[in-house]
Amino acid sequence: MRAVIQRVSHASVTINGECKSSIGRGYLVLLGCENADTQEDIDWLAKKIANLRVFDDEAGVMNLSVRDVDGEILVVSQFTLWASYKKGNRPSYLRAGSHEITVPLYEAFCKAMTEQLGKPVQTGEFGADMKVELLNDGPVTICMDTKNKE
Repeated sequence: MRAVIQRVSHASVTINGECKSSIGRGYLVLLGCENADTQEDIDWLAKKIANLRVFDDEAGVMNLSVRDVDGEILVVSQFTLWASYKKGNRPSYLRAGSHEITVPLYEAFCKAMTEQLGKPVQTGEFGADMKVELLNDGPVTICMDTKNKE
């Protein structure tokens, strides 16, 4: 499971001209799943993101988590995080999970993230053509891969 976490002032997802979800201060999480991902990956990643300390404290030091600042989270499925670009100029997505496996993984991750955050997360729509808008705060962008925990 791979994630790109962006600290945002606000973010939203629009589908077919309609705003599906929007958040204020918090994280936009782009999530890519592969067939080998498990509940262990989901639990580790959700906990890691919820406890990630990249919000400023009163001294201006990145020392607070999204929970500490009562932030929000928007989770968007992103199969292109599994792009292989080693051969040629057209990326291959062979490692991206199949729809049958990744939809339940995505939904389980959103549920785990909701539990970690203590309030519902906002979502995109799996497989939809989404327009994602964000104002990256910092900018702060962190990439995580559950296969590289150490």
